[in-house]
Amino acid sequence: MTARLSRSPLLVLVCAVLIALLGFGSRQTFGMFLRPVTEAIGLGEDVRIMSFATGLQALMYGFAAPIVGAIADRFGPIRVMVVSALIYAGGLLGMSAAASAGALIFNIGILTGIGSAGVAMPLLLSIVSRVATEQRRTFWLACVVSGSTAGQLLIVPLSHHLITTVGWSETAVVLSLLICIILPLAIGVAFAAGPAIASGGHQSLRDALHEARSHRGFWLLTTGFFVCGFQVQFINNHLENYLSATVVGGAMAATAIALIGLFNMIGTQIAGVMGGRHRKKRLLAYLYIGRSLLFLGFFLVPVSRLSVIVFACAVGLLWLATVPLTSGIVAQVFGTRYMATLYGLVFLSHQIGSFTSVYVAGIIRTETGSYDLAWWMIIAAGFVAALLHWPIDDRPLPRVAAEASAAPA
Repeated sequence: MTARLSRSPLLVLVCAVLIALLGFGSRQTFGMFLRPVTEAIGLGEDVRIMSFATGLQALMYGFAAPIVGAIADRFGPIRVMVVSALIYAGGLLGMSAAASAGALIFNIGILTGIGSAGVAMPLLLSIVSRVATEQRRTFWLACVVSGSTAGQLLIVPLSHHLITTVGWSETAVVLSLLICIILPLAIGVAFAAGPAIASGGHQSLRDALHEARSHRGFWLLTTGFFVCGFQVQFINNHLENYLSATVVGGAMAATAIALIGLFNMIGTQIAGVMGGRHRKKRLLAYLYIGRSLLFLGFFLVPVSRLSVIVFACAVGLLWLATVPLTSGIVAQVFGTRYMATLYGLVFLSHQIGSFTSVYVAGIIRTETGSYDLAWWMIIAAGFVAALLHWPIDDRPLPRVAAEASAAPA
């Protein structure tokens, strides 16, 4: 039985999808805590502290991702996932008892930021990339991303319901317990993947980093992914507060984010299939243009329940469809050996974009009384990202092509 488990790529995929569901889904709930936590610690309408804490979480998440990726690439990912899940659960538990700005910043910004990085996309996509065949890879990566947004679909509405019925502190405890489920799932990955996720190969980490640093396309991809974080985290963290000042009310944000998650499951699968048939960089350019056009339309049309629902469904199709395509380019060009590290670096840019939009939007809202300028910023950013992706050289490096040719059929 153990031997069969150690040779089960499909079970690796299932465990990775469930880990993504819990890890990513819980991270998307922090926008639901923005107003109740701000009011609970006596800050009234000033959302800057909570915006900074959640923005710092995104930043720490990003900075930790390549570090935990490098550790996992060197020593294996299972210990990294177990320790990270415990840190993440501890941060959520500490958040539940936080009564000051400092406690919020430490628990949300630092602990959950670092902890969530070790159960996040860079590590999970690296694991799945190693056990998937070349033909299946982009589609399987899309399955993991779909799992993450299944978490958004399930956990965000659950959290909103719990916050309004039992309180935000109790909800944070529930989220902490959910994160602990990752522990047996990580052990399941270890059994199912067997030696496939063990470190190996002849290239050193230093050589891999030099290879990426010297590749112009790597920098264009990294810069473009900044925009992905810049756009999605503004919606995740500020949509509830934005809608609370409109006729539909803030509660509609939970419905919107859940719908985004639902339709993103469809969109990422489409991206996974298309990424195996068309050039990923061009698909990415079209996705960023499409996002910005949808943001523009939603911003200009009077807000109503119908406009929120249509916007959420439409933008959900493009939401994280960028992830299997972006990570697919990393694996395609540089190979899978150090994918956790290299995609972690690309992902760091995403999280810097997340921090920038979350914190800056909080300042804009507090200082001007509206989110108008923030909307124009995320709209313009999408068109810039499209221009950055078009000239990327997405051909496999000669080393990667040679390794692929030498691999057994």
